[in-house]
Parts: sequence; structure tokens; C-alpha cells
Amino acid sequence: MEKEMFELEFLLKTSTQVLNNMISTPSGLSEWFADDVNLKGDLYIFIWDGSEEEARLISKKANSKIRWQWLEDEEDGIDSFFELRMELDPMTKAVILYVTDFAEQDEVEEAKLLWEKQINNLRGVIGA
Repeated sequence: MEKEMFELEFLLKTSTQVLNNMISTPSGLSEWFADDVNLKGDLYIFIWDGSEEEARLISKKANSKIRWQWLEDEEDGIDSFFELRMELDPMTKAVILYVTDFAEQDEVEEAKLLWEKQINNLRGVIGA
């Protein structure tokens, strides 16, 4: 089934260095995104409630963005990814985090709500 792309934007009062650690390292991701995260080469293994999901690292630029593709989508030939990209707001010096993801059309709103919950977890961890 084809997936629809969506993007969300979040303003975070933190530094790009702190945010970069939280979105690109297994230890950072396990604090807010998943129960645990393991790294094997370019594969990130995300663990939620004992269930594992694997994603391949597609691209990474420090203090800028990181992009993965779920292995399940890759194996099914689905051209999708999820990306976390950050920019520094020149006026407020706050960091804007952009989340780009894909979901089936009837699941987009649910996926957006899940990301909002996850980013609220992130805010709690970094105090933003």
C-alpha cells in the first residue's frame, strides 16, 4: 500500500549539540523515542515493549539531520523514510525540529499524534 508523506514542526529551547545527541545516538534515542535502541553497523534496532523494529541509516549530518528507512518498507519496495532535521531560528536562537515521516492515508493523523507524544517525551528529557 502506498504511504503518504507528512511533516511536523516543533520549537525546542535547547542547543543543536544537545538535540543532535538525542536524535542520532542509541543512548539519546532510548531516552525518548524507544524503550531501547541498539546499533549494528548502519542498522538501528528500536525496541518497544519487547518488540523490535529495524531501520537502516540512510543519511546523517551532524547538527543538521538524520534519516532512516524501516527495513520492512525497504523489503516491500516502499519508497519511504523518516527524518529528523533541525534548524536554528535566527531570531529566538531556539531550535526548530522538523519531523518527516510516511504513513498509510488512513493512519496519518494517528502517526502525527504519536510523533507529538514522542516529541513531548523529548521535551521532558531535555527540559525544553
